[in-house]
Amino acid sequence: MRFFAGMFALLGCLVAVPAGAAQNKEVAAPAVRATPPLTTDTQNLLLLDLSTGGRVTIWLRPDVAPLMVERIKTLTRQHFYDGLAFHRVIDGFMAQGGDPKGDGTGGSTLPDVKAEFNYLPHVRGAVSAARSEKEDSANSQFFIVFQPRLSLDKKYTVFGRVIDGMQYVDAIVRGEPPANPSRILHAYIAADNPPAYVAGPPAPALGAPVTLPGTASGPDAAKPKLAPARKAPVKKAPAKK
Repeated sequence: MRFFAGMFALLGCLVAVPAGAAQNKEVAAPAVRATPPLTTDTQNLLLLDLSTGGRVTIWLRPDVAPLMVERIKTLTRQHFYDGLAFHRVIDGFMAQGGDPKGDGTGGSTLPDVKAEFNYLPHVRGAVSAARSEKEDSANSQFFIVFQPRLSLDKKYTVFGRVIDGMQYVDAIVRGEPPANPSRILHAYIAADNPPAYVAGPPAPALGAPVTLPGTASGPDAAKPKLAPARKAPVKKAPAKK
């Protein structure tokens, strides 16, 4: 018995972990998510006055997409979006706008924005950046999701979500392009003390035409590629699967 006891003691010494060894082992720290702004933070509330009858409030998320949020703020304050149409609207999928050409190939004169794919899902009301097949090609175009499309997650940059006025998004005229497209009358950042919603024609846009040609573009809903199957489209949005 003493022989076996001695053997077990010897084995215990051989396999024993030196004191402090576990403490010396480096453990990767979990990624820390940035704190999102409050939904009452007017610096991060985008207001879209739509021709469908009311104002839409979008909660911007600079904590996950700071570059795209900054781009949206810059263009909004330049009145870039005033008067632009939703040029590609697919029922049960999304409404895309933000193209001064109105055909899915246009953008602003600013450089394209680097992709900021993040953990936010493409659920109802999500606002995401449209792009071409090239990941770092978002610019001014965006789309608002009607119904969840989780297949787009981490493939397009979600930078906000509608928190009020989704009924006016639901009322956007469908079509690729719509025969009589719905428009953004005005776009504001809430911190800039915008006037109350007023229905009617948009104010003259700075650098963007009020009357736009009606051609289709946007997230590809029924084609195999990421954007509409048209002649060399430059700005596209996700493919409907």
